[in-house]
Amino acid sequence: MTHITKGANTPVPAGLLRVAVCRQNVPGTPAVDASALLLDAVGKVRGDADLVFYNQPAHPSGAVRHAGTAEGGGQLAEWLEVDLPRVEPAVQRVLIAASCDGGVFGQVPGLQVQALTAEGVTAAHYAVSDARDETAFVLGEFYRRDGQWKFRAVGQGYASGLAGLATDFGIAVEDPAPPAPAAAPAPAPAFVPAPAVAAPAPAGAPTGGHPAAPSPVTAPAAAPVDAVPYSFGPEFHPYTQRGQGNGVVSVDAPLPPGPVVVEAWHQGEGYFGLHTLSRRNKDDDLLFNSTLRDFRGRVLVQPPKDRPLRLRVEADNDWTVLVQPLSVLRRLGTGPLSGYGPEVVAYTGPVADLDVDFAGDEDGGGYFGLWTLEASRLHDLDDRDLLVNDTDRLRQTVPIADGPLLVLLEADGAWQLGARPLDVPDQAAAQASGVHSGRGDTTLTLVNPAPGRPALLEYACPDTRGGLGHRLLLVDEYDDEEELVQGYRHGEHGRTLLFTRGEAQVRLRLADVGDWTLRLLPVEQAPLLTGPAEGQGSTVFRYEGPPALLGLCRTAAGDQMVTARTVQADGRSKISADTTRRRPVTGPLWVSEAGYCYVQIWTADGTGWRIEPAALATAPVLDRAPVEGQGYGVVRHTGPEAEVMVQHDALGGATLPVLWELDERLQPVRRISTASGLQRVPGGYLQMRTSGRWALEPRA
Repeated sequence: MTHITKGANTPVPAGLLRVAVCRQNVPGTPAVDASALLLDAVGKVRGDADLVFYNQPAHPSGAVRHAGTAEGGGQLAEWLEVDLPRVEPAVQRVLIAASCDGGVFGQVPGLQVQALTAEGVTAAHYAVSDARDETAFVLGEFYRRDGQWKFRAVGQGYASGLAGLATDFGIAVEDPAPPAPAAAPAPAPAFVPAPAVAAPAPAGAPTGGHPAAPSPVTAPAAAPVDAVPYSFGPEFHPYTQRGQGNGVVSVDAPLPPGPVVVEAWHQGEGYFGLHTLSRRNKDDDLLFNSTLRDFRGRVLVQPPKDRPLRLRVEADNDWTVLVQPLSVLRRLGTGPLSGYGPEVVAYTGPVADLDVDFAGDEDGGGYFGLWTLEASRLHDLDDRDLLVNDTDRLRQTVPIADGPLLVLLEADGAWQLGARPLDVPDQAAAQASGVHSGRGDTTLTLVNPAPGRPALLEYACPDTRGGLGHRLLLVDEYDDEEELVQGYRHGEHGRTLLFTRGEAQVRLRLADVGDWTLRLLPVEQAPLLTGPAEGQGSTVFRYEGPPALLGLCRTAAGDQMVTARTVQADGRSKISADTTRRRPVTGPLWVSEAGYCYVQIWTADGTGWRIEPAALATAPVLDRAPVEGQGYGVVRHTGPEAEVMVQHDALGGATLPVLWELDERLQPVRRISTASGLQRVPGGYLQMRTSGRWALEPRA
C-alpha cells in the first residue's frame, strides 16, 4: 500500500528515496519549506547537525540532503533525499517536516508528501486534509522496525512554528525563535532537480470543498552529488515557458557550451510537436512528434553558439517546455528504471548487459529506439551508437560500454531498463598472466610482455553482436582507431600479431562482442615455417631465411577469402596473396635485412588453407615467351626495361590487374599499372595481384 492515511504505515525499500513535500501552485498562498530531523532511540537529535533544511542542506553522514525546489504542472515541490542504507545505526527515525511563512497550513492547498525510489516508483504517499492554524508540520517519518524500514503518516501540527517543533525534538532555539525565512533565497543546489509533474485542475473546475486527488510527482532526476562524481556538463539556471496551442520558445538567457536537456509536457489528448528553429526562423530538427496522452519527453539539443535557442511548438492543449542542464538526468543503475515516452538517462557504471522491456503503445505497437552516446562525444550528438531499432512490444538484452555515457530513448509507450554490470577482471592479475576475459564492449590497455618485440594475441569472441562480427580496434592517443581483427574476415577464434612496432603497451577496443577472451603469448610460440603447412582459421608463422616465394591455396571449396601477409621486424606489412579458390596462387615472402619475418594468415573459422615457401628460382621467367597465370603470381623479368603487353580477364568480376615492381628482397616498391595494355616494365621481379586470368607478353 503506497497511498496511506494519517497514522497508517507502509514498508519502504531500503535504498535511496527521494521525498517531495508538495502543494498546489496558487498565487498568494504561504510559502512552504521542507526539513528533516534525524532522531536517536529516545526521539531526540544528537546535535544541530541532525537538522537538514535549505540553509544546512546536507547531513555529515551524507544520508540526508535538501535537494532544492521545483515547480511544474501546477505544483510546487521541496525535495529531500534520504539514503536509508547510509543512515547511522544510532538514528532510529528520520522525520519529514515542513514550515510555512506568511500564513498557516490551513491556507496551503493540496499539501502532500511523497517518497519515491531512485527509479521514480512511489513508495509512500500521504495527503494532508486536516491542516488548520499550524505553521509547522511533521508530515511523516521513516523508522526502523524488525530490521526493515517503514514510513508512517504522522500529520502532527505545531502552532508554535518550526521553533516549537525543533524544541520538542531536542534542538536548542534562541529566543526569540526566528521563523523560517521563506523570503530569503536558498543557496543554489549542487544540481537542479526535475520539476514535479501534476496536472492542473481543468478550467472551470470548482476550487472549494475537498481537494482533488493528487497527481503523482516525478522525483528529482539527478542522483546525489557524491554518488555520481562525473559531471556531464556545466550547471545553469533552468528556463521554463508555458503556453497553450501553437507557440514559440526563445531562450534569451545565456546557455553554457555543450548540449542541454529539452523537456516537454503536453496535457490531455491531441498532437504535440516541437522543432528547433534555424537562423532563418525555419523548422530545423524535429524533437518531438507525438499523440500520446499526457505526453512527457526529454531529448538532447545542441544550442547555437552565436544566437539564442529557439523552438517552435505545435500543440492542441496546454504545454510546458523546460531547458535544463544535464545534471537533471535520471541515473541508470542496477535496479529497474521505468519511463514512458522519449527520455535521456545517464550511465556511469562499468560494462554491462542492458535489459530492455518495451510495453508498446495502447495497441501494443509503436516504435522503440535506443542509442548510447559516450561522454567524450557530446560535442557531436549524431555520433551515437544504435542498439535497438524496432516496433511493437519487445524484450531484449543489448550490451553497453562502460560509462560515462548517455542512453537516448525514443518510445511510443512505457519502457523499463535494467543494467547488469559484468564482472570486472582483476587487471593486475590479467597483466601478469597475459589472459584477459570479459563480456561486452570495452577498452583495455595491454602491456607488451617483451617491449621492443611483437607478441601473439590469441582471441576468442564466440558471441558476436554486430552484423559483420566482432571488432578489435587499436586506439591511439587521439582516439583514432585502426582495425586489427574483424569477425567476418578473421573468424571468432584465431591468432594475430600485436605490438608490431615494439610498443610497450597499446589500447585495444573490443566492439560488438559478447563473451570474449584474449591471451598474450611470446612471439616465439608462433610455429616456424620451414616447409608446407596446413590449417584452418587465422594464425601466425615465423619465417627465417632468404627472400622466397609463398604458395597459397584453399584446401576445400568455398567462397571465404584466405589472405597471406608478410610482416617485418619493424612492423611494416604487405600483402603476399589472397584467394577464394583451390587453385594455388603465389606471392612474395618479403624478408628485410633482419633475415626473418612473420606470415599472417587471415580467414574465417573452419576455412582450410595450405601454404608452402619456395625458392626464388621457381618463379616463371619473362624473357622472350609470354607468362600466364590466374590469381596472384610472381614472375622474373631477366632482360632490361622493355615493353610488355598486359592481358587480363576478370572472369566476370570487376577485378583490375595490379602490376607491381619488387626489389631484390621482394618488397613492393612501385605500382606499374592497374590496366590492361602495353606497359614498360623494368628488369627484376614483378608481382601480379588479381583474381582473374592474366598474361604478360614481351614485345620486340
